[in-house]
Amino acid sequence: MTTAAELPQRVLILGLGFAGRALALHLQSLGVAVAGTVRDPTAAPGDGIARHRLHPDHAPDTALLEAIARTDAVLCSVPPDAEGDPALRLLGPALQASPALRWVGYLSSTGVYGDRGGGWVDTHSDADARDPVALRRLLAETQWRALADARGIASATLRLPGLYGRGRNALVRLAQGNARHVVRPGLVFNRLHVDDLAEAVVAAMRRPARDALYLPADDEPAPPQDVLAHAARLGGFTLPPAVAWDDPGFEPMLRRFHASNKRIDSRGTRQALQWQPRFRSYREGLADAWEAGDGVMPAR
Repeated sequence: MTTAAELPQRVLILGLGFAGRALALHLQSLGVAVAGTVRDPTAAPGDGIARHRLHPDHAPDTALLEAIARTDAVLCSVPPDAEGDPALRLLGPALQASPALRWVGYLSSTGVYGDRGGGWVDTHSDADARDPVALRRLLAETQWRALADARGIASATLRLPGLYGRGRNALVRLAQGNARHVVRPGLVFNRLHVDDLAEAVVAAMRRPARDALYLPADDEPAPPQDVLAHAARLGGFTLPPAVAWDDPGFEPMLRRFHASNKRIDSRGTRQALQWQPRFRSYREGLADAWEAGDGVMPAR
């Protein structure tokens, strides 16, 4: 078992979206100096997180390059494209040259595993999905590992199931009227509360390792219609009509999401990181969201 180390003093998060911002706020609460990248820094909320512009049409500015030179750890949550990680393409030379960098992390997806017919995958399973989205993820993972190996520093790839949390969950979708009651008989998948993800990333930073791979997930692979039904009961909503997962009216990404049926075994990750999810199933996560005010019907 790896001995826990001190947290990095400075962390840069590439992509302050749903997951990136949750991690930034958690690190900030632990006393870490956090900065991040967004496409438009002028739209930033007043949360005290320094934001730098990172846009494929613009060269990185001096402030961002200076931040990279000072940061101990970098985590990327930017979606990949056909050539891998667009953020790494823009910032690769600066990351290679940074004198302070000691750890890099990449948020990937359990979508890199093909359909298991409801069977289990863990960190020893083959990443055998071959659709274009999965191949982009795998390419980006490889690029980040290559950077870390070239620098001789620690790295962590976290392959994530579906993320949810306050502000992004079935209660919100029901209240907004855009929830989809999609049914594929026998389909189950895991989820991960975004706050549990933040704690898992912090645990990975505290236990730096070379080429580490983690699969953080909750305890209960469950059918999506069960999650939606629980949210409807919790908030007093009427379930929308059920539709088949392969409805031709659905966009390809939604059909792809429901085409892969697998369960995530995260026991190895939990042991390696000494981490346990606080929200062990969707029920605890939705209860927390409901108590925070999610699911309130919008005023008319």
